[in-house]
Formats: sequence, C-alpha cells, structure tokens
Amino acid sequence: MEDLWTVFCGESGCSDMDGKRCKSGFMLLCHPNSCINHVLIICFDVLLLVMLVINMIQKSKTLRIPARKTPLQIVAAVVNGCLGLVYLGLDIWILEGKLRITQTALPLNWWLLVLVQGVTWLIVSLTLSLSVNHLPRAPMRLLSILAFLYAVIVCTLSIFAAILNKGVSMKIALDVLSLPGASLLLSCAYKYKQEESDVKISEGGLYEPLNGEAYGISKIDSVGEVSRFANAGFFSKMSFWWLNSLLKRGREKTLEDEDIPYLREEDRAESCYSVFLDHLNEQIQKEPSSQPSILRTIILCHWTEIFVSGFFALLKILTVSAGPLLLNAFILVAEGNASFKYEGYVLAIALFTSKSLESLAQRQWYFRSRLVGLKVRSLLTAAIYKKQLRLSNAARLTHSGGEIMNYVTVDAYRIGEFPFWFHQTWTTSLQLCLALIILFRAVGLATVAALVVIVFTVLCNTPLAKLQHKYRSRFMVAQDERLKASYEALMNMKVLKLYAWESHFKNAIENLRKVEYKWLSAVQLWKAYNGFLFWSSPVLVSAATFGACYFLKVPLHASNVFTFVATLRLVQDPIRSIPDVIGVVIQAKVAFARIVKFLEAPELQSANARQKGNIENMDHAILIKSADFSWEKNSSKPTLRNINLEVRPGEKVAICGEVGSGKSTLLASILGEVPNTSGNIQVHGKTAYVSQTAWIQTGSIRENILFGSPMDSHRYQDTIERCSLAKDLELLPFGDQTEIGERGVNLSGGQKQRIQLARTLYQNADIYLLDDPFSAVDAHTATSLFNEYVMGALSGKVVLLVTHQVDFLPAFDAVLLMSDGEILRAAPYHQLLVSSKEFQDLVNAHKETAGSERLAEVTSPQSRGIPVKEIKKGYVDKQIKTSKGDQLIKQEEREIGDAGLKPYVQYLNQNKGLLFFSMATLSHLIFVIGQVLQNSWMASNVDNPDVSTLRLIVVYLLIGVTSTLFLLCRSLSTVILGLQSSKSLFSQLLNSLFHAPMSFYDSTPLGRILSRVSYDLSIVDLDVPFSLIYAVGATTNCYTSLGVLAVVVWQVLFVSIPMIYTAIRLQGYYFSSAKELMRINGTTKSLVANHLAESIAGAMTIRAFEEEDRFFAKNLDLIDTNASPFFHNFAANEWLIGRLEILSAAVVASAALCMVLLPPGTFSSGFVGMALSYGLSLNMSLVFSIQNQCTITNYIISVERLNQYMHIPSEAPEVIEDNRPPPNWPAVGKVDICDLQIRYRLDAPLVLRGVSCTFEGGHKIGIVGRTGSGKTTLIGALFRLVEPVGGKIVVDGINISTIGLHDLRSRFGIIPQDPTLFNGTVRYNLDPLSQHNDQEIWEVLGKCQLGEAVQEKDQGLDSLVVEDGSNWSMGQRQLFCLGRALLRRSRVLVLDEATASIDNTTDMILQKAIRTEFADCTVITVAHRIPTVMDCTKVLAISDGKLVEYDEPMELMKNEGSLFGQLVKEFWSHLNSAESHWG
Repeated sequence: MEDLWTVFCGESGCSDMDGKRCKSGFMLLCHPNSCINHVLIICFDVLLLVMLVINMIQKSKTLRIPARKTPLQIVAAVVNGCLGLVYLGLDIWILEGKLRITQTALPLNWWLLVLVQGVTWLIVSLTLSLSVNHLPRAPMRLLSILAFLYAVIVCTLSIFAAILNKGVSMKIALDVLSLPGASLLLSCAYKYKQEESDVKISEGGLYEPLNGEAYGISKIDSVGEVSRFANAGFFSKMSFWWLNSLLKRGREKTLEDEDIPYLREEDRAESCYSVFLDHLNEQIQKEPSSQPSILRTIILCHWTEIFVSGFFALLKILTVSAGPLLLNAFILVAEGNASFKYEGYVLAIALFTSKSLESLAQRQWYFRSRLVGLKVRSLLTAAIYKKQLRLSNAARLTHSGGEIMNYVTVDAYRIGEFPFWFHQTWTTSLQLCLALIILFRAVGLATVAALVVIVFTVLCNTPLAKLQHKYRSRFMVAQDERLKASYEALMNMKVLKLYAWESHFKNAIENLRKVEYKWLSAVQLWKAYNGFLFWSSPVLVSAATFGACYFLKVPLHASNVFTFVATLRLVQDPIRSIPDVIGVVIQAKVAFARIVKFLEAPELQSANARQKGNIENMDHAILIKSADFSWEKNSSKPTLRNINLEVRPGEKVAICGEVGSGKSTLLASILGEVPNTSGNIQVHGKTAYVSQTAWIQTGSIRENILFGSPMDSHRYQDTIERCSLAKDLELLPFGDQTEIGERGVNLSGGQKQRIQLARTLYQNADIYLLDDPFSAVDAHTATSLFNEYVMGALSGKVVLLVTHQVDFLPAFDAVLLMSDGEILRAAPYHQLLVSSKEFQDLVNAHKETAGSERLAEVTSPQSRGIPVKEIKKGYVDKQIKTSKGDQLIKQEEREIGDAGLKPYVQYLNQNKGLLFFSMATLSHLIFVIGQVLQNSWMASNVDNPDVSTLRLIVVYLLIGVTSTLFLLCRSLSTVILGLQSSKSLFSQLLNSLFHAPMSFYDSTPLGRILSRVSYDLSIVDLDVPFSLIYAVGATTNCYTSLGVLAVVVWQVLFVSIPMIYTAIRLQGYYFSSAKELMRINGTTKSLVANHLAESIAGAMTIRAFEEEDRFFAKNLDLIDTNASPFFHNFAANEWLIGRLEILSAAVVASAALCMVLLPPGTFSSGFVGMALSYGLSLNMSLVFSIQNQCTITNYIISVERLNQYMHIPSEAPEVIEDNRPPPNWPAVGKVDICDLQIRYRLDAPLVLRGVSCTFEGGHKIGIVGRTGSGKTTLIGALFRLVEPVGGKIVVDGINISTIGLHDLRSRFGIIPQDPTLFNGTVRYNLDPLSQHNDQEIWEVLGKCQLGEAVQEKDQGLDSLVVEDGSNWSMGQRQLFCLGRALLRRSRVLVLDEATASIDNTTDMILQKAIRTEFADCTVITVAHRIPTVMDCTKVLAISDGKLVEYDEPMELMKNEGSLFGQLVKEFWSHLNSAESHWG
C-alpha cells in the first residue's frame, strides 16, 4: 500500500507541479498542492461520473418531446467543452514536460488529477447542457447542483493556492473558470421548461400522438416504432450503438418498409416545416417591406446543428494535424534520439488515441451534417408541395408540372446534399494552413514554394468554377426541357399511340436529350479537368518544395522529408475533394435559385371570395357584382366581363352557351381560381365541384368517394345508389375496394365521371358546381343521374350546372345564357325562350339534332336504382376473398438481397464501357505504383551519402510527373465511360417506354416512370462514372497503404490480417441492411413523386373541397416515409466507418509499437518515415474507400431501377417490312370483326366476348351501349391498343394483327374520348409532323369552327397552347381533335364519344362537316347522344362485352326488346310533356 502511495504521491505528501515541497504548514487536507487533496478531488470526479452513468441507464418515465437546443444550452456546451479540452491539453503538456525532464511519469498525482478533471468536466458538462431534455428532471438537477458545488470547492482551493504561491498557473486559471461554466450548467438545468404535454411512453415504448393528430399524421407514432436515436444516450449517439437492433434485423431477414423505424419528432417534415414557417414569419414581421430571404431562414432554423457539426469538423482537423508531429517524433525515436525512456510507448498510445478521436469527430461531423441536409430537403419538398397547391394560373404557365416534379426529385435532393459538404469549404483551408505551419517546421523557407503552387492551383480553378456554373445552369435548363417533353409524352401515351405519333415524340425527346448531352459533356469534362488538376497538385507541390530545398540548401533528412510527405498525404484527399465541393456548391446554388424563384411565384387569392358561415342565415349563397375576371394578369380583354349574378340558398341555375363562351371559367371564378380584376364576388358556404375532365386518385374507389371524410354506411350506400354505381361495383373484381389505376385508367369515361359525382355528393356541401358531368354518360344514365342526383339528392342545395343538354333546362330556377365571356341573359327557361333569340336558336338546334326527342324528365324523382338492401348485399357485405395480388396497380418492384456485380456489369456493358473502365483502372493503378516508387526512392536514398541531393530530387520528380500523365488518361477515360453509358441507357429506356403496351401504363403510376427519367437518370449521368472510378481508386489507395506498412513492418500482418477479415465481415453485415434501405429509399421516393404529380393534376379539385391540409399532411407523411430509410442508411454508413477506423487505428498503432519494440537500427529511419506516412493516411484512405464504395453501391441502384424499365415486353413492331400494306390501304374501308375476344390482363375476365360483325366500306356505323359495356375497348382493339386473345379484325382483306402498328394506326383517323393538346403552338397541335401547309390548316380550322378563335389571338397559328391545353376550353380541345382527323383524311374514321363536350349548335355543324368531308369513308361513332347515331347506316349495340344487335336504326326500333330501341325510347319518353316549352 505504501508503494502504491509513493507511485501516486512521490516521496512527499505535498508538492507543487515542479516537485517543490509545500512551504505552508496548513492542514494537508485543504492544501491545493497536497496529495490527499488530489485524491479527494479525483474521488469527487468519479462520483460525478458514476451519478451520470446511473442517470443514463435509468430512463425517464416521462419522455419529453425532444426540443430544439436553446442558445443557453449551446453557450454552456461550447464554454464547458472548450474548458474540458484545455484541461486535457494541459494534462498532455504536464506529462510531456515530466517525461522530458525526469524521464518518468511518476508521481502520478498531478497529471492524473488534471486528466480526470478534464475528462469528467468534458463528459458531465456536455451531457448536462446538450442532453438536458433526455434525462429525468430531479436527478439531472441534483447532478448540476453537485457539479456546481464541486466547481465552487475547486475554485476556492485554487484561489487559496494562488495566494500561497503568489502566482497564477494555467491549472489555477482553469479551476477558477470552471465556476462560471458550472453556473451555466445550473441555469440550463433549471431554465429548461418541461413541455406542457409530456409524452407518455406507451407499452411498446413509443410516442403517443403529439398534437391531437392535427394533420392526421402523428398517429403513426402510436402504432409504429420510433428510431432509437430519439432517446439514445450520449455514448450511444457517439458510437451509433442505437443502430445495432436495425442492422441485426437486416442481417436476419430482408428488410421491408414496415421494419424501418419512424424518424424522431424533430426530424420529421412537419416539425421542420413548422420551424421554417416560424422563422419566416419572424423575418416578415421584422422587415415587412422586403421579401424574406429563404436561405437565411433555413440557416436560422438549423444554425445550432451546423455549429455543433462545425465543432466536430474543427476537432477532426486538429487531430489529423497532430499525425505528422507524432511521425517526426517516431523517426527521432527510431534514430535513437528518444527524449525519455518510454517515449515510444507513449507515442504509440498517443497515435491510437488521436486516430480514434479523429474518427469519432469525423463520424459525428458527417452524420450531423447529413441530418441537417435531410431536414432541409424535407422542408423544401414540403414547401414546394404547399406552394403548388396555391400557385396562381399565371405562375402555372412558367412552372409546368414536369418542372415542379423536377424541383422535388432533383433540385431539393441536390440542396439536401449541400450541408454535408458545407464545412469542407473552410476545413480544407484550415487544414492547408496547419499543414503549411508543419511544413515550415520541417523544411523552413522552402514552404513558400509549396504555398505558391497551392495558390496557383486554386487560381487556375477560379475561372473554371464560373464556367462550370454556367455549364451546369445550361445543363439543368436542358434537363428541364427534356423532362417537360417526357412528362407530356408519358402522360398522353394513349393518344400518341392512337395517332401513331410515338416516333415523332420520341425523336423530339431524343433531340432535346442531344442538347442536354452536349452540356453534360461540358460539365463532365470540366469535372475531369478539375479532378486532374487537384489530384496532380500534391506531385507539383512536392516538386516545387524539394526544388526550393535544393536551391535554399535546406538539408534533407528522413525526419523532415517524411514529415513533409505525411503532411502532404493527409491534405491530398481534402485537396482532391475541392472539385467535388465546388461542384456541389454550384449545383446547390443553381438548384436553390430555381426553387426560390418557384416559392416566390404569385399565388391564388381565393380566400377573399370564399367565406365560411351558415348559408341558411344568408340572403344569397353567391353574389357577383359588375365583376371582371381574367386568367392572364395584364390581359387587355378580360376572360369574363361585367358579370352580375345572385344565387339564393336552394336555387338551381343552369349555365349554357356555345363552346368557349366562358362557362367553365365562371365556375372557376366562383371557386376563386380566376383573378378578379374589378367588381366584387362573395361566396358563402361549403363548396363541392365536379370538373369537366374527371380527376381520379390512385387508390380504391371507396377512398375516391370518401375523399378524406369519415365512413357513414347509410350515406355511402345512398350516394352509390344516387350515382348509378351499384351495378358497376358488382361487376368490378373487388367491389368498391378495387384499386383504380393512375388517372382512372381502368375505368370507362362514364364511370370516372360518376365516381366524381359520388365524391361530391358524399361531401354534403352547400354549393354544388357541376361542370358538364353528363357529357361522358349515356342518355339513360344521364336522365337517371339528373333525377336522382341533381333534383333528388341535391334538392335544397345550391346547384350551378354547366350543360349542353337543353332537355334538362326547364327544371332549373334560372338559366344563364353565356356568349363570348358575358352573361347575355339570366331568366327561368320559359321567359328566356320568349325573350332571347340566341336561346331560341340553341333550343331549335337541339330540336334539329334530336329529331323528336324528350326535353327533360322533370317529374318527381322516382327511385329506379337497385334497392338499398341489394346494394348492401352487392358490395358492402361482399367480403372480397381474392388475393390482393390481382389488383391492377402492383407494388413497385425492387431487387432483393445482394445483386452482386449484376448492376455494375449492366452499366459497364454499354457502348464499350468495360474497355474505358479498364483503361481508367489501369491508369490509376500505374499512378499509385508511381507514388510508391517515388517514396521508396526517397526512403532508401535520403540518408545515402552516395546519392547527391540533386539526383535524389530529379529522380523523385521524374517518377511523379510521369505518374500524373496516367492521371490524365484516367480522367478522360472516366468521362467517356460515363457519356457512352448514359447515352446507351437512355436510348434503351426511351425505346422500351415508347414501345411498351398500354397495359404497362395502365398498371404503372406515372410517378414511378418519372422518378426514373428524372432522378435516377440524373444520378447515372452525373454521379455514377466518377463515383465508380473513385471507389476503385480509393480502395486501391487503402490497400496500398496497408501493403506498404506490411512490407516495411511485416510483423504488423499479425494484426492486419485479422483486421482485414473483421473489416470484410463488418462490411457484409452492413451491406445486408444498407442495400435494402437504399432500395426502399428509391421506391418511397416514387411515392412522393406520384403524390405530387397527382396533386398537380387535381389542384383545382383539392382547393374546391378545401382539402389542402389533408393532402399536405399526406405529403408530409410520404416525405417522412422516404426520409427514414435514407436517414438510417447514412447512419449505418457512419456506424460501419467508425468501427473500421478504430481497427485501422489499431493497425497503425501496432506498426508503430513494432518499430519501438524492435531494437534500434532494425529499420532505416527513411523506411520508418515512409511506412508511418502511409499508415497515418490509412484512416483517411479507408474512410474514402468505404465512403466511395457505399456511395457507388447506393448510386448503382439507379442503374438497377432504370434496367427494370429497359426490358418491358414490347408491343408488336411498328413496321413489318415483309408485310407492309399498299400505300392507299384502306381503299374501301371495309372492317370485318370475327369472333373478337379481348381481355386486359392474363388473369382478368374477358371484356369483349366473341364479337362478330362487318362494317361495309363507306358505311356510317354507330356503336351504342350502357356505360362500361365495352364500346371503347372495341375501338382499342381496332387500333391494337390491346391485342385479341381470340378472333381477328380484317380491314380491306388485311388481318390487322399481321401488319406493323405504325402502318395500322397512321392509316386510321380518330377523335378520342379525352381531347388532348400538347405544349406548343396551334399549328404543332394540328400537324405535329409538319405534313401540311398553312392554307390547309386554316381551311380545316374554318371547318371545325375554330377559325375565329384562333384569328382572335395575336399570333394566329403560332398562338400558344400550354400544358394540357388548359388555356383552351374543353369543347375547343375536342374541335382541335376533329381538325387533326380532317387533316389526316383517313378512309376509316373513329369518333369515340367525340362530341360529348360540345354544345348542340356546334355538334350539328360538326356532324354536317363529318358527313360532308367523310361522305365516302367508313365512320365508326361511339356515342351517348342518340341523335348522333340516328342517321347512321347501321347501329351496333353492345352489352357486357357481347354484341346484342346489329342492324339499321329504323329496323332495330321496330324490334320489341331491342336495346337500341330502349335507349331511343328513354330519349323520347317525355317529348309530349316538354312539347309545350318549345317556342
């Protein structure tokens, strides 16, 4: 025991730091220099640490919501953290001085006291300041009180020592400063306010809802697992221990979406976005006149995290810089110049410690930076989504759907990557400065030469950075253009196939890709040049420095040469990453400018018009006084002029007028969609809206009808009945749980419209705005809907119905007659008929088209649907037992398990990719061998007197310069590899998508395809080639470092072989989870894109129902679903690297220990220096190796995802050379349909069941049938959108299945059910292939009643058509489609419900135009309007996929029980009762 005391205290029980005995005779217990006093202080330190550990283990019973760090907490953490670090620095100083002077570390008391004080203060203070909200309140406060008392005692004793010794030492100053530090900790403990609603830990240890499910999101916490990061302790966070459970699960099974825990509360999109809004509002309040800076706001939101990650970055730089100093000391020890006896051991321990600390700091820096990036990405995605819901019409012209998609899928992700690189902008500079200081110590004034070369390199790069910025911006604009065109083509693929325009649109996209490719080449070449410049700069620096040493006569020894080489090796990786940093900064800057421009775009001001309140207490539901409305901001002629309208509660108003008169715009104005340029508008009550083009969400029919409202069985059943949906639901495979494809692809036009009507009715609103909902349904359904729905279910509600069906008008309280943006007349039907000539013309036109038909079925509504009991039986109680797998929309496919080298082989097999990859790899290998030869030459000859300094330097330089030439070869090979592979992959993907059958588009949401042609392609273009080569390069560097160590110190193999084995096992353990996490990240990204695409399309409907909050909440939920696998993936990356770095630190320390243990002279000092210079960079090269491997593993998944869509089973060939039809085919237009059987999918039932008939050439054929009977499918079969499973169609003696698709589709004309216009001009929309001259186009415009509308526009045929043709009315769009058919002049023309959105007058003119223009052609008309088919040669009636009858219309009407006769009777049934209304 006495010996132990002597080891600790020395001979005297009381002495100061220099070993002088105490002069005072005070009690030794209180004396600050006495050994017993030191023991007591050390015991107090240990007590504090034990209490802290107990607190960490004993988890809080009430888990408080993790709050943001307060400024007080940050200040306390920084002050006390610095204090702790200075204590540790002082400890090293005391120990080093002791060893230098006395050659021994004994007695222990002084340096051990300072060490324990430093460690305790660092751990306790950081935990108390930063984790105050994770620890139980009472013990945490007790700990802070004890820490404060401890500081008071130490401070008092130190002041006592200062008085006794009549001087102030560093230790005394630190002890005194610990008191204010402890005061800050005490303030933290007591100032921290517990959140009002503590979140109780539920049985599963998970969060309960936080905000009463304000958005309907937080409910996930009560059922799902929250990431263990949320309540991990300090040590768990530092070591990533909290991730073990997930990685273990990933090792045991393939991870699925549900295995991934939710993010903690403050990392979720909702929290990030609300914090962002708070800061934004603060800025607006401070400076209301100026536009708030979004960048500044984002920095304010995350400055604490940026600051903390910056602290770790600083710590990392300091620990790295200690390496060359330790190496210098090692060489001196190897030469036998040790300062004290055990210096080698101390240095080996110091080396291991500094490397471990470096690893810890870098892991925390990277992890915390990435977390900030994730939060920034989430809030930007949320902000973009929120913005697109409120975007004004004018802003939509400049920000198309494709561009908005790009902001989310590409730009927000690029900005999310920026925080990871942010600290490298200043750490690289700091590291260079520290390196220069170390170099100055080693080679003196020769350092100036190194500095000149570094400055020269940076200056060379400055103009290039500007050029790169320019190229990058041009590239992103080109990418936008290509994406815009891709989005439009993919969205309207059905139309392109019907018109046989795929090749033209594909060529257009390929041409845009060529422009993009040009800028991509420029961007990649500059990137390569940058890479070459910075990779070769260490060679240039060493050349300049050694040259300067020769001329300045600076002696070269192993110690200074290898201190220089080691320093250079440590800074070369940061220097090499400078081009990447510049690239990322430029990318982020460009992307951020685009997003900010979008976020600052003008918004709709709809809130001014719509006011909530009880409609019953109001005189009017809608009041518009002398108002003008204009879609375009500064238009000379408003879209609607001088509108006066008053609608009282319970009134029903019909709106009619010719095409383009402003009917839909009036409804949009009431919804607040069209800016009000003058006058007033007031709308009271809840509105519901049915758009003219049905907007259906991906999901089940039930979800579409409920639209966020709670399920009420009785109301739901009533809604189904009123909307005539009961029979349809019975026919569908899963009833109302049937998944609808994107935009309702697996429903007929009528079914989509009725689901829209059901959605509107179920909302139980006050005001119903119905935009021509009956145009897509047959006459019987229209009548039924009018009686059951408009007059029955909506009795007592305000209804505004836009309609072309004059038959329904007498039932309305008022009829608005519109023309050219004005309300001509507003009066009840009878008054209007008497007073308005225009209205009489409209009604007479209807009378002419209808022959002798009914006008309106205005009798009291009779329940003619299926009784409620039967409906119940039909779909509510019918539990569907069929497997989920039969649904149309499949789960997005993703690879499972280790795909191995397959995706790499797919990538390298493109366009001689393997050759360029081999060249790049070989070049890099030669470069690395050159570097090793360089250093070996220097190591073996630096102390060799036979080799002159000049020869030593010249040979060194020659090897260096030669090896850099191979670097240039590597850079160029990489660029060519990337460009060739991108070209090939894109071309295959585009071919595959354009040749894919319609069934692929029906079952694949657009978001999935778009995420591949945007995000995945962007990754393959920009990131994959360089990441691949860097991964190979960094791994080569890592193994080279290990190899050099092993060659010089072979004994290190005993440690390095187990280390390599452990590293490979760890990597395998990590990859089993990481690959799945990255794949899930890919599939969940598609969900975000899909939801966004859907919301852009349905923005008007979402706003009309005031469902923005619910959609925004769903978006936030999807962002988190995507962010969670990404978060756990990069955390797993740090988990792996942290562990591997500790292993590599052990190898380096072991090598150093071997050198110390073996007798001096075993190794030459030159080789000791070389081995350790490689050893010191082993950590860094290992990090770069693993990082690049992980990066390329993540990136290569994009190749995997592209590959999934590169081999879609193709449609039949476009042209079959051996079997081309004659140039004039079809000459007659005779169509024979023989036993035609069609099904949409292999496992689906037949849709057409053996249809057989003949359409004679030149005949006019009408096809009628109830909604969903298979009319449109028959048309699809004629165009081979679906291939028959049995039977055939023969046109003019040629079986259409035997010829190429392009030959078939280009010879037929069609006016499709959904009129589609493309972004461009009027001329382009009528004649995209430029086959006709202007005169022909004007002629056609005149025939289809569009001449005037186009002439009114300033630019005539060059007038703008925006995305979806939304600046033209629905009727005008259908007239454009007629124009296309007139230009094509086919012998076979198909009209698929083509006149549904046109008023009767225009319809009559059109029918005449078709009769005249296509007099000798076969015209096949699918129609809901009976008059349309009354003058047909023959009528074909279809029911449930079977041909029911086929004969002349008059013959069919004579037959009893004829389906056509039934439809006609329904149409005529109320003629007599309505006859009195005709003028």
